[in-house]
Amino acid sequence: MPFYEYQVIEGQKGCEHCRPVFAVLQAISDPRLEACPQCGAPLTKLISAPNVGSSKAGLDDRAKAAGFHKLEKLGKGEYEKKY
Repeated sequence: MPFYEYQVIEGQKGCEHCRPVFAVLQAISDPRLEACPQCGAPLTKLISAPNVGSSKAGLDDRAKAAGFHKLEKLGKGEYEKKY
């Protein structure tokens, strides 16, 4: 389930919970929050960059086993195949 970020709509009072950006763990099928769960102020859903992660635990080995190869940049437009 993804995290979605919300914030009180600009110009509205809000509370300590919704004035700063806050995240909510929701299923994709869950309806968007329309109001702050603590004070009832109207909310807006924010667009943010996804957190893809950078775990390299065995990533190179799994990619190699799946038939992918890794390229290393040598210079402008020049790459070398590593495996």
